[in-house]
Amino acid sequence: MGGSDPVTDNERNVYCPPPPSPQFNIPPWEVQRVTPAHSEPPSLTHSSVQDLLALSWHSHARSCTEEPERLHKPIMDPSNCGPPPELAFQPGYPMMNPVNPNPVYGQPQYPPTNVMPVMAPVYYPTVNNAAAVGPPVYPAGAPGAPPFMGNVPGYEGIATGDNGGKFLPPPPDMLPGPAPVPAPGETTWQIPSISNEDAKEALLEYANGECCYGNSPVEEMQIQSLKPFNTYRYRLETFTESRACDWTTTPFTGQNVDSANNGPAPLPWHVPVNNPALFKDEQLKMPVPHTSSIKPCPLCNGVGKTVCQKCHGSRGECKRCNGKGQNSSNETCDQCGGDGKENCKTCNNSNIQKCPTCNGKGQVVSFIELTVTWKNNLSEFIPDPRSEFPISKFEKVNGEKVFCDENMMVPPLVSFPEPSINHASQNCVQEHRTKYFATCRVLKQKQSIEWLPLTKVDYTWKGKPYNYFVYGKEKKVHTDKYAQTCCCVIL
Repeated sequence: MGGSDPVTDNERNVYCPPPPSPQFNIPPWEVQRVTPAHSEPPSLTHSSVQDLLALSWHSHARSCTEEPERLHKPIMDPSNCGPPPELAFQPGYPMMNPVNPNPVYGQPQYPPTNVMPVMAPVYYPTVNNAAAVGPPVYPAGAPGAPPFMGNVPGYEGIATGDNGGKFLPPPPDMLPGPAPVPAPGETTWQIPSISNEDAKEALLEYANGECCYGNSPVEEMQIQSLKPFNTYRYRLETFTESRACDWTTTPFTGQNVDSANNGPAPLPWHVPVNNPALFKDEQLKMPVPHTSSIKPCPLCNGVGKTVCQKCHGSRGECKRCNGKGQNSSNETCDQCGGDGKENCKTCNNSNIQKCPTCNGKGQVVSFIELTVTWKNNLSEFIPDPRSEFPISKFEKVNGEKVFCDENMMVPPLVSFPEPSINHASQNCVQEHRTKYFATCRVLKQKQSIEWLPLTKVDYTWKGKPYNYFVYGKEKKVHTDKYAQTCCCVIL
């Protein structure tokens, strides 16, 4: 145990025994240390990957079994490291290991000098060959930002993979005040009506647009009555802004990095943005100023390569020859070339591919991404006109606007001639206030009432009674039975 070379801070690592393998029965103290730093990653074969992985493990063993008095700081007892012997290296068993093996080169990734790392359990797969060794899998739901990301004042608790980012409500000074008092009933409502000529023109246009409908009923019809059904469409629109933040990365290609050296990061709702047009949905993604930093890639640990994500570093059995390498005629399988394995075009059968996270660069720019969402939240109500007309047809037509109120906050209506509209306005205003005012920044509200023209026309033609409906500002016609149709035979 009495070596002459000093032990550096980077080699004070907790020992965890290497994976069992009959070809690596070398005592830890007879293995030379492996220097982790590489300016240029060497090209490796599968055997060299496995050798380097084993050497890395034995190097850690030697570091932790040397005499404790030679170290500047005490180290943990190797006998207390890792799982019980009967459970060591069982598939899926967690090990408290502060040194993450590189998924390609098998080299340890050392923590900073003089810092005792605290990490979540790392799960290792069953090690049959070097190609099966992938990056460590961390348990889901770890609180806070990963150590890789760091913490930024005002953004604590933001983690990666939050499905759109952590929701951030607006500060109190951006919330609206008390609800406005409903306006007194002084509004004069003017409801348009339809004439006989309008009714005839609408029916004529309808007949001309249909196959085999004659124009004679329009020319000879006798209008008996026009029955207006004063139908309205009430709309309440609340235009809101919401903000969410999420840690994200982009490959580092030498671009300028807006780091914390440029100043403190502004709080999410203090980041200036240009508001879009009112009452139109839009979304903006942008980095939060002064939160960027250059980091080693978390997927490949800075190497630029990783286990192939298509074949997972282990080519499967050829389906054509069932892994035999030959077909039924004992000829070389033209699918796998005789080796009995599936071909992987992603890694060209090397089991290693360019890292997709850093695009092979080895470094990424880590930053907090701000997502600003503008949304027009719409509630709509159309009272039942109590007629035979299908109300769903109003969805495709416009109405004549008879009232519009646009403000930061709108009061509920109380004096409209149709009581159901007043009731709908009160319900919608209260619903929007409860649903959006505490979670979003309300930029504008607008409520409007459209008169939806709906007239039932009763007429006679050749002594027989008929009827149809004229609806919408476009004067569309709906009828179950037109007075004059003919049967056409297309040859």
